[in-house]
Amino acid sequence: MTKNKIKQILRILFIMASIGSLYFVPWILVKAWIMPLPDTVQEQLNEAIDLGFDGMIVYVDQAGEPPEFYAAGWHDRENKIPAYPQALFKIASITKLYVAVAATKLVKAGRLSLDRTLEDYFPELAGRIEYSDKITLRMMLQHRSGIPNFVDHPDYWTKPPKNKQETLEYALDLPAEFKPGEDYGYSNTNYMLISDLIDKTVGYSHQQYIKEEILMPLGLNNTYGSLQEVNIDSVMSGYYVGVEKDFKTEDTGLMLATAADVGKFLRALNDGSVFKEGEQEIYSSIYEYEHTGLLVGYQSIAKYYKDIDTVVIQFNNTTNFVGYEWNLAEIIYSRIVKIVRNKKVS
Repeated sequence: MTKNKIKQILRILFIMASIGSLYFVPWILVKAWIMPLPDTVQEQLNEAIDLGFDGMIVYVDQAGEPPEFYAAGWHDRENKIPAYPQALFKIASITKLYVAVAATKLVKAGRLSLDRTLEDYFPELAGRIEYSDKITLRMMLQHRSGIPNFVDHPDYWTKPPKNKQETLEYALDLPAEFKPGEDYGYSNTNYMLISDLIDKTVGYSHQQYIKEEILMPLGLNNTYGSLQEVNIDSVMSGYYVGVEKDFKTEDTGLMLATAADVGKFLRALNDGSVFKEGEQEIYSSIYEYEHTGLLVGYQSIAKYYKDIDTVVIQFNNTTNFVGYEWNLAEIIYSRIVKIVRNKKVS
């Protein structure tokens, strides 16, 4: 058989495999990719609502330009309240950025050490988290601890924990995912423990410490530590596909903020203005400068693009953990960034 013949056969097999793989790709994702790119962010949000999202908010901060605010769909579907950009949103794991900055400040102040172990800080967990005498604060911040992620426990979704202690129980008395420092494994347990450590170190709530050391200096007056601090009507509703319930009243213990406040914080994180002298070098060694968030009913993306000096925040309030909503949200986000880039170039 000639080389050309082999190449032809391989090319045919590749095409067949590609066509076959498309069978398993939801066509709504293909549609979202191939639709002509709109001229404006607002048009893209309107298209996102047509693709199945209940509501969406976008904030764009381009250096040298006034911030831009966009919204589409419902803030509250049942009461027919339209989405609006100033609504509060459950930012889920974006909270980790604030916690990492808070930990950085305490490390720089000498009140925490990146090289002390989990056992040093929480001796009561020594027999309940494997390798607790080897896991350092640095490893926990970097998701290199090997501590199991409590949301991966088989009972987490069928028997949701009622409080923080019950949540932690879902990560205790289990084998480590890997030996400390030898791999990466994203684990919410890491940051729950770090939040507890900040509480223990400062003698009061880590959310109050974040407010004093991060939010107030930056003038972030629309960022809150819990649902108990806000007017529930100002919180955007959250929906799970196929479920009528509005999830906005579920208190997850994570932060809420407007898109603008998240955008201002992200810019301060990336330009270094959230840090005091010597803190940014520490932070850069332990965590990242962008994040996403996912809760039942809430998805968020927060990123900074250095090449165009622009922050883009996207919130959408429709999820389905076994569906394609996260992928669809990322497609919409990528198209919004393209629109912003095109505008920047023009």
